[in-house]
Amino acid sequence: MTVAHLTALAAPAFLVRDERATDVAARERLLDAAFGPSRFAKTSERLREGRLPADALALAAEGADGRLLGTVRLWHVDLGTAGAGLMLGPIAVAAEARSLGVGGALMRVAIERARRLGHRAIVLVGDASWYARFGFSAAPTAGLDLPGPVDRARFLALELTDHALAGAEGMVHATGDLDSIDAAA
Repeated sequence: MTVAHLTALAAPAFLVRDERATDVAARERLLDAAFGPSRFAKTSERLREGRLPADALALAAEGADGRLLGTVRLWHVDLGTAGAGLMLGPIAVAAEARSLGVGGALMRVAIERARRLGHRAIVLVGDASWYARFGFSAAPTAGLDLPGPVDRARFLALELTDHALAGAEGMVHATGDLDSIDAAA
């Protein structure tokens, strides 16, 4: 085996990058495949509806062939008495890429960027066993509520700064910039 062949074998199967405007159609197809039409009825969607994702926190995983393999976005929210925070979601990975570590890579980049940008906490609604590997748990959200039904065991948070959600109470509200396309409608 040549050195060039070994290098080719070690090449990453995907790249995590900022989302681009040209990703919209592929992102929507990916989210439809992962969640189906019921994704628009979810409580978390009420916090994203008509809003833009937080700056520098809309990420895409692109395959070596240029195809979109994964997506994650974070959104500005008010976390009751804890103040400003982020809501993560949805995150989705193409079925053919689920064994490549795309979801984990998207999560690690999103969390690190959010921390670097000075955000204090991230909340989400999702599978506690999967998100626990990144430090998320239900305990910090005990005093917080969402604007609709939610399984409390799936309402999770990660504090990016110590005690960011200590004693936090109240309703989570969307605070991000309005999407000019939705606002004009």
